[in-house]
Amino acid sequence: MCGCCNDCGDRFCSCIPYNVLDDIKGCLILLAVVIVLAVIAGVILIALIFGGPLRHVKFTVEDASLTRFALVTSSPATAIAYNLTVALTARNPNWAIGIKHDKPLEAAYSFDGQPFERVQVADKGDKLGARKTVVYRLSSGSEGRPAALGNAGEAEFRKENATGVFEVEVALTGKFKYTLRKTKCKIEATCPLKLQLVKPGDTTVVFQKVDCKLAKSDDKYC
Repeated sequence: MCGCCNDCGDRFCSCIPYNVLDDIKGCLILLAVVIVLAVIAGVILIALIFGGPLRHVKFTVEDASLTRFALVTSSPATAIAYNLTVALTARNPNWAIGIKHDKPLEAAYSFDGQPFERVQVADKGDKLGARKTVVYRLSSGSEGRPAALGNAGEAEFRKENATGVFEVEVALTGKFKYTLRKTKCKIEATCPLKLQLVKPGDTTVVFQKVDCKLAKSDDKYC
């Protein structure tokens, strides 16, 4: 059977089998469905990128080594002589959005709640791509960094010095923005480390990696 158009005369008449017409209609319907689904998926993707929730950047101390940690007589405050290396990783778990540091990312070292050193981890403008991980290798030391430990802090030092294991906290601070978004987010994270003092002749000192704890942001987009 053929479908014919006779309204405009025979010279404009075409004859197409009905089964072919049905196939064409089916293809057009399928194409329309695919286009609609693609548009919906695109709208959802754009909504997620520009307004949906994002996963936080994750910081982990993969390794750390303390080869010197001593109190130094100083005036007016106590000073700490130290040598510390830290391998810090930052991972962006978002699959479509990178980050860019709006301020330098810094790490502050403290003992018994008193800071004694601050080092820069990443510079302003540094980027971390989507689903990327970067390793920062921090190495610092001093013959005597001021630390207002007080009597209680000095007593805690002597206690930990007797065991050879020191509790040092790494506090991360900075500010970044997600690509494709205007919101700037603060970075505030703490990494409590237990460091076995490496003495001359020691060959192996085991360090258990530490996942840093991020402070909860008040901004729902961060």
